Amino acid sequence: MKFAVSYNTAYHGVDPDRIIAYARHAEACGFEALYVPEHIALYPGAMFGAYEMPPSLPYADPLDCLSFVAAATSTLLLGTGVLLLPYHHPVVLAKRLATIDVLSKGRMRLLTVGLGTLPGEAQAMGVDFATRGRRADEAIDVMRLLWAGGEDGVSFAGEFFAFTDLCQYPKPYEATHLPIHIGGSSRAAARRAGRRGDGYFPGGALDPTERALQWNLAQTTAAEAGRTTQALQYTRWASTDLTPAQAEAHAAQGVTRLVVTPTTPHPARQHDELSALADRFALV
Repeated sequence: MKFAVSYNTAYHGVDPDRIIAYARHAEACGFEALYVPEHIALYPGAMFGAYEMPPSLPYADPLDCLSFVAAATSTLLLGTGVLLLPYHHPVVLAKRLATIDVLSKGRMRLLTVGLGTLPGEAQAMGVDFATRGRRADEAIDVMRLLWAGGEDGVSFAGEFFAFTDLCQYPKPYEATHLPIHIGGSSRAAARRAGRRGDGYFPGGALDPTERALQWNLAQTTAAEAGRTTQALQYTRWASTDLTPAQAEAHAAQGVTRLVVTPTTPHPARQHDELSALADRFALV
């Protein structure tokens, strides 16, 4: 079982000193990675389930934030939870991700992508909300094609993206591709993880029965696609008050990584919670 931390600028702010202090403390405690979320734009009345999101929430750009963190750390892997893939052009995104991976010496390895749930956000980005799933599938294929392509170039002709003999460098650091995990709380997301993902990271609000069903669906879909199900990672959310018994229960369900979120907004107490969990599970 691996342990990572999350940092949500929407709730903890974008103070650069606070972000770096949090990341460095997580690294010193032995956590594997730091995850940040994404919203490109909000608007009055935007809803996340039954919760109305204040439009002034300061969601920082996740890749810019992770680049900043990478420059101040040395071992912490970089993750998104989640990056809204349909709202990014995959040719540009492939370049940005490979660049971060090269400059961080191979740490942009926990990209998790989702579709987004806010119709107004899709409209603002010029994306048809109803087709964002197909758009995301194509984007994954495009990025992997570009990362693996050589000097002769690669070509693609899809519903949303097309190019001929395209070359893109730099490549990911000592790799031919970057892992792409699929996030979401739907059975469609689970199937996407099985068909195209390197892992599945479901949302935190699912009931145990639906959660188990979705993880099984991801695995069976992977097997039907001729993929190795053992390589499919399973990431879940957890709190810093996690107990060893709870961690064992997660492991029994196939979970390979837990991303913990502090229970307090206070920076010093957040650090204390991370330290306590690291001691509890002997992360260092």
